[in-house]
Amino acid sequence: MKKTSTRLADGRELIYYDLRDDTVRDAVDRRPLERTVTTSEVRRDPLLGDSVAIASHRQGRIYHPPANECPLCPSQGERLSEIPDSWYDVVVFENRFPSLAGDSGRCEVVCFTSDHNASFADLTEEQARLVLDAWTDRTSELSHLPSVEQVFCFENRGAEIGVTLGHPHGQIYAYPFTTPRTALMLRSLAAHKEATGGENLFDAVLERELADERVVLEAEHWVAFVPYAAHWPYEVHLYPKRRVPDLLGLDEDARTEFPQVYLELLRRFDRIFGESESPTPYIAAWHQAPFGQLEEFEGVHRDDFALHLELFTIRRTSGKLKFLAGSESGMDVFINDIRPEAAAQRLREVASS
Repeated sequence: MKKTSTRLADGRELIYYDLRDDTVRDAVDRRPLERTVTTSEVRRDPLLGDSVAIASHRQGRIYHPPANECPLCPSQGERLSEIPDSWYDVVVFENRFPSLAGDSGRCEVVCFTSDHNASFADLTEEQARLVLDAWTDRTSELSHLPSVEQVFCFENRGAEIGVTLGHPHGQIYAYPFTTPRTALMLRSLAAHKEATGGENLFDAVLERELADERVVLEAEHWVAFVPYAAHWPYEVHLYPKRRVPDLLGLDEDARTEFPQVYLELLRRFDRIFGESESPTPYIAAWHQAPFGQLEEFEGVHRDDFALHLELFTIRRTSGKLKFLAGSESGMDVFINDIRPEAAAQRLREVASS
């Protein structure tokens, strides 16, 4: 992998990740952009104890542009985009309309391929490995920023999810706090560790899932399963079999095997509802240990956390979506319309030939 860092016309950082070491990236952003001004701030809810990012400047962000005006496609002639070069393998850049910025963190866009009509599932194993390496590198770099406590790499796919740009891409949020979802995991981890005299909750969960009927796909270094208490109609958790706290902890064997396993999972997701409703809208989310202090989670260390990816769709059956209504949105109590065991069975049935 070759990494080349440059700057866009308004001062934002852009980074090319290339498969070939001899690739030269010297294209200049020719757009007449003014320096980006953001109004992001983080406000803490005193009753719930969580944080809300206020980012009113995002109202003016680009919304469903036609394909020939996509800002994530490479620049061609006088058609100038966020990527100055005429092609790329993988590229990462600071979001022009970030939810988090400055002392409130940082937001980046990750473009998986320059092919506008592709998806992550269309990538080769070599390309998918390059994305993994980019995620890992950005996790490392962002973790050293003084305002950053947790790094979250994720992909939203599909208009049903709320995606406003059709180009295959994901995002990275670098939060200045430990997110509420992770805090819940850490509290459960601490409570289980104390109750069992030191047993790791992630290890216990993985052991139980490996012995159950909800395993979807198992390889030498990775296992994917529908969790016992799945929140979403089709939800898969992907774990490395050797517990590590973040992407940086993966060894070479796990990195090499990841593209094969993950691409297979994505392709199965696209088969769940048949060709007429493919591609399947989904969210893919990496959960990594925070880089900040964990004193409030007594007895828990970073190495106790288990890196994992959660992949889920909001489609519950053909032509029907799972909406977060009163119980889910109002009280955070999910109601799943599909038994996890049935979802796992369906995902096994649609395996690649």
